[in-house]
Amino acid sequence: MAEVNKFIKNFGWPRIIIGCFLLALFIVAPIFGVRIDTSLNDVIVRFGMSAVMVLSMVPMIQSGCGLNFGIPVGLVAGMLGAVTSIELGFVGISGILVAFLVGILAAIVFGFLYGQLLNRVKGDEMIIATYVGYSFVFFMNMMWLILPFRNPTSVQGFKGEGLRVTISIQEYWFHKISDFLAIPISKNFILPTGMILFFGFMALLVWAFFKTKTGTAMTAVGSNPDYARAAGIDIDKMRVISVVLSTMIAAVGIIVYQQSFGFVQMYNSPLAFIFPSVAAVLLGGASVNKASIANVIIGTFLFQGILTMTPSVINSAINIDVSEIIRIIVSNGMIVYALTRKAR
Repeated sequence: MAEVNKFIKNFGWPRIIIGCFLLALFIVAPIFGVRIDTSLNDVIVRFGMSAVMVLSMVPMIQSGCGLNFGIPVGLVAGMLGAVTSIELGFVGISGILVAFLVGILAAIVFGFLYGQLLNRVKGDEMIIATYVGYSFVFFMNMMWLILPFRNPTSVQGFKGEGLRVTISIQEYWFHKISDFLAIPISKNFILPTGMILFFGFMALLVWAFFKTKTGTAMTAVGSNPDYARAAGIDIDKMRVISVVLSTMIAAVGIIVYQQSFGFVQMYNSPLAFIFPSVAAVLLGGASVNKASIANVIIGTFLFQGILTMTPSVINSAINIDVSEIIRIIVSNGMIVYALTRKAR
C-alpha cells in the first residue's frame, strides 16, 4: 500500500485519471467498430510528430524563463530551413539535413535576440514571450511574400513570387525519418521507428546537456537565482543559452512534424502549436520552473492520445460526424486544465 501511495503521489491523480480514461477509450473502441491497431498507429504517429516540439519547453523552464509561449520563433526558423532546402533542390536524407542545418543556424540568431529581450523583462517572460511569438509570425508573414524564393513547388503560381500557404514535400523528403526502420505490425499499424528513435536521440542530447557544467548551472539559475548568483554564475548568460537551445530544438521539431505530415504549412501555422505544446508538458507533470524528459513523454502521449481517440470513439458511438467539434472541446479543455493546474 505504501508503494501504491508513493506512486500516486509522484505520478499525480490527474494523470492517473486521464490515463485510465484513455485506456477505457481503447477498451470500448472495438465495441463501436473502431480498430485498435489503426487508433494506436494514429496515437504513436502523432506522438512522434509532436514530441520534439514539446521537448523544446524543457531548457527554458529549467532556467527559470518559464513556459516557452514564444515557441513560434523556433518554428519559423525550422520553416525557413525547410523552404530553403526545397529551394536548393535537396532530396532524401540530405534534404532533411540541410533543413536541420539552416533551421538551427536561423534558430541560434533568432534565439539569441529572443533571449536578450527576455533578460530585459524578468518576471514577465511568459507574457512577453506570447507577444513575441505572435508578432514574429506576423512579421514573417510579410517576409514570406518578399523573400527571393523561386522554386515552382514553393511559390504562388499566379505570380511566381511569394510562398504558398501549403508547400508539398512529397518529392523531396517526405517520411524520410518516419520510414527509417519502420516496422509493419499489421496492415493498419506501421510503427514509425525512425521518429521514435529520433525523439530518443534528441531527449538523450537534452538529458546529457543537463549533466554538463553549463546544464547544471542553468538548472541552478532556475531553482535558486540568489544561490546561483552567489556561486558566480552569469544568470543572464545561462538564460540566453536556454532560450537559444529551446529555439533550436523547436526548429528541429517542426521539420520532423513536416516530414511526417507531408507539407510545410506557412504563414500563421506556428500559432497552432503554442498552447498544445505548453499544455502537453504541463499535463505531463511539469511546473513553470521544473520539467523533465519524463514530463514530456507522459504529457505528449496523454494529450495526443485523448485528442486522437475521443473523436473516433464518440463519432462511431453516436453515428454523427462531430469530430471537429469534439476535437476543439477536448483539446481546449485539456489546455485550460493544464494552464490552470496548480503545481504541487
